[in-house]
Amino acid sequence: MTPDSKPPSAVPPPTALDLTDRARTFRLRMADIDRETETALDMTRDRYGRTVRPDAAAEVRARRDRAAVEAYTTYLAPGADALLDTASRALDELPPARHLDGWRTVLDGLATSTAAIRRGLERPTAPGTAGERAQYKALWPHLTAWADYGSIASHLADLDQRQHHKAPLTGEEQQMWTARARAAQKRGELELTESWYAADGQPITLAHLVEDDDSTVVALRGDPDSLGWQVIGHYAHEYEAGQILPAPVPPGVLRADVSEFNRNEPAPEVSLQELIRDIVESQHAGDASNALLGATQRGHDAGPMVRLQELIETGAQFAGALETVQGRQIAARLAALGRQIEFLTREVEEAAEDLGATVAVLPPHRTPVPRVRPRPAVDTTPPTPPPRTSTAARHR
Repeated sequence: MTPDSKPPSAVPPPTALDLTDRARTFRLRMADIDRETETALDMTRDRYGRTVRPDAAAEVRARRDRAAVEAYTTYLAPGADALLDTASRALDELPPARHLDGWRTVLDGLATSTAAIRRGLERPTAPGTAGERAQYKALWPHLTAWADYGSIASHLADLDQRQHHKAPLTGEEQQMWTARARAAQKRGELELTESWYAADGQPITLAHLVEDDDSTVVALRGDPDSLGWQVIGHYAHEYEAGQILPAPVPPGVLRADVSEFNRNEPAPEVSLQELIRDIVESQHAGDASNALLGATQRGHDAGPMVRLQELIETGAQFAGALETVQGRQIAARLAALGRQIEFLTREVEEAAEDLGATVAVLPPHRTPVPRVRPRPAVDTTPPTPPPRTSTAARHR
């Protein structure tokens, strides 16, 4: 080695911030790819959502798969293993909570996907061939696993960079502030503004406590609609509260198999506007009956009334899954509305069948009004207006 030569400098390992930034950038890129794909796929479907150009749809998905692989190799591949290692260490140091087993399962799944992607990319195929398309298609579920659930790994890797909450209140102060907040709640002057879960699985809610036209930001631990919540701090403003309170953890999902990037093919769907138009344009009772029956149709291509019931019942499931007092009350209300819509749907279905059985048509005196009315000839004398009466109008 000559005096002027220097040994190659070692590349420093990526920091937790670098790793989480890479994961977030990958997810943002995947969101862009998803939007571009859905826009392109819409061009391959008819107005009811059915795919009518399957070859074009397959080409769109092939471009999507290729773009996702490129995004992974650019952003995540250099640090995926390090991110998972950092997240696993942080997870092991957390206090026991209900969600930790689920998070550990997510990290194990991401590790499996990372290994599968690595094996696939280590055996490249000729660009543009059917083999490459098949390879990228097989990697798509593993790539979307990172896009869907990588936020949990990023959150865990970020834990060391966050401030740890220190209770700013003594036991006596906590009792006093809790009593003030409960009194304000009874007066209707405890205004809830934001809610999240801390790493220990406890909900935290920010609220404005209003007293004599003066407002103070307070933080509540527990369900604000239950009896056991307490005030754990008061702050000058919400930004200060966010700097001191425990950081929010990623929220849960309503259904465990949900995936933003792997949605089912949309079912054929006729809009309410189209069904209304069908009735307006109908002349036979059977045609109007069919439009009404279309609204109550069940199954894969369900009608709007059945979809509305499904929407409300899913909303009830969501409200119940919040596991709060108010959430359970709203879930019961929505479930009752779902049953009412089910009853209404059956009534509409029966009425539609009765309408179809009438075997009737609209009477001919209901004549159409032409959009363009005939104009009088140029040399035609306009009709004489009726004579004006000289009798003064009577006013009541």
